[in-house]
Amino acid sequence: MRARVAAAAGSAFALALALGACSKNTGTKTDVDTERKTTGVIATDPKDSLGPAPEVPGAAKGGTFTILRETQISHLDPQRVYSFAGLMAAPLYARYLTTWKDDGKGKLTLVGDLAETPGTNVNNDCKVWEFKIKDGLKFEDGRPITSKEIAYGIARSFNPDLTGGPTYIQEWLADSAQYDTVWDFKANKGSLPPGLTTPDDKTLRFEFKTAHCDLPFAASLPATAPLPPDKDTGVNVDNQPFASGPYKVTKVTPGVEVVLERNDQWDAKTDPVRHQYPDKFVWSFGTTPDAQANRMVADNGPDQSAVAFNTVPASLISRVLGDAALKSRSLLAPTPSANRLTINTQRVTDLKVRQALNYAIDRDGLIKALGGEAAASPLTTLLPPATLGFEKYDAYPAGPNGNPEKAKELLGGKEVPLVLAVRDDDLNQRLGTQLKNNLEKAGFKITVKTTPADSYLDDVKSKNNAWDIYLDAWAADWPSGAAVLPVLFDGRGIKASGNSNTSYVNNDAINAEFDRVLAMDPAAQAPEWAKLDKKIMEEVAPAVPLYVDVSFNLHGSKAGGVFIESIFGNVSFVNAFVKQ
Repeated sequence: MRARVAAAAGSAFALALALGACSKNTGTKTDVDTERKTTGVIATDPKDSLGPAPEVPGAAKGGTFTILRETQISHLDPQRVYSFAGLMAAPLYARYLTTWKDDGKGKLTLVGDLAETPGTNVNNDCKVWEFKIKDGLKFEDGRPITSKEIAYGIARSFNPDLTGGPTYIQEWLADSAQYDTVWDFKANKGSLPPGLTTPDDKTLRFEFKTAHCDLPFAASLPATAPLPPDKDTGVNVDNQPFASGPYKVTKVTPGVEVVLERNDQWDAKTDPVRHQYPDKFVWSFGTTPDAQANRMVADNGPDQSAVAFNTVPASLISRVLGDAALKSRSLLAPTPSANRLTINTQRVTDLKVRQALNYAIDRDGLIKALGGEAAASPLTTLLPPATLGFEKYDAYPAGPNGNPEKAKELLGGKEVPLVLAVRDDDLNQRLGTQLKNNLEKAGFKITVKTTPADSYLDDVKSKNNAWDIYLDAWAADWPSGAAVLPVLFDGRGIKASGNSNTSYVNNDAINAEFDRVLAMDPAAQAPEWAKLDKKIMEEVAPAVPLYVDVSFNLHGSKAGGVFIESIFGNVSFVNAFVKQ
């Protein structure tokens, strides 16, 4: 995970990439506009990082805002948060070194959150960074947040028991993908990892052996959330995270609900992004996507101030798009989330078999199973279109429905058995059936293994998982090939668990290419990532690119302020309110 994206924060950073705007509701067909340019900057003026956040038009205080989701959130511990639901929930109760201002319309600004700015590149070489911590920050019990608690939060991310979260900063500090062997958190619990210091209560300092110009971006992830050492209960932080944001977790009933209530120690004047409009947020688990959509359509009682976190299911898309009355309660936007059929190259060692999977895939059938163009858009590349320097190509051209005969030719007439792992929720069960039927027409024998959705991510990230192929999704942590290709396909960081490289590829030539491109000036990297995308697919074929998600969510008539955020393409709650 060695991503380099932009120039240092000492100068303004700007990017432009194609991201879809919200679609117009034109009946059962929707045309997603992908021509809009999304722009982003790093704020260099400390005033941009000050609060309070601008008031949301029409917003009012009070009420309970409910979020319906089929399965529970994998992790609430900020150092372990990396799922879409977790990334949307965490800003309610946790703050980070930096964060994004997102207007929901294509304008992004990276600002200081706990820090006064998105960081200072001390020597202009991206090896030494300092963050000055804001005044007036407090935890939920009233004690002040200083650089010490932020540093401890980062240090505990070295704990091998706390798997699942991003590992950028750990790897950079250790100068090794095997960061937890370089610095043993448990043996050094009273100290900090090498390169991380707190010269005083207001200063956090990073010193890297090599340049990392993208630290301000990595610092926007939940792994930089603060935690006092006396509140570190290890894996049990998942059940009781300690709040630094506008809400605090007051109840966790596994598999049922998570309740958040106002944190009276949060000061809006320190926060440039978040609000504290509802009295309470309730994440409610166990409702299927169909039931969520039907409840939003019915718009009764407490559901009027709720949002369906799962997207509108395929069976209801036509009905929802055809109902003009639902237009004002619909969120419809393309996302940067790229879905692929990951191939476990430790088990599927024959390149021809991996190439045959690419020729066999019926993307059109998958997209129809998802609900059509309001749910997904086909993808033949590892990088999604919302990436700087993106170039469209198809290494295994087989048309929208695949080429079973070409796949059989590569398989040499043999029936190849493969184990396909799928989550146990309705959508993934349907996709699993579609994939099994599709691939068996092309010469494969597919055994479907169902696994609980809330443990699926941890399972596929385990090096010794017992599966050959499985559905994966990746939304880059910022819009660059550097935040996709090395993260997913650099094999030098493979460990027993917690892997993002779930193809388990470790190719010396590809690894060398990662090093070459990452050493380039960030402005020159974009076209090189596009070339490397194609090289990986042609020479390794570690996955089958499938589709980019389109987010289509419904909310109740009294749920205000929600939008599809631009980094991960899911429903944001930083502006949410209950209409009074």
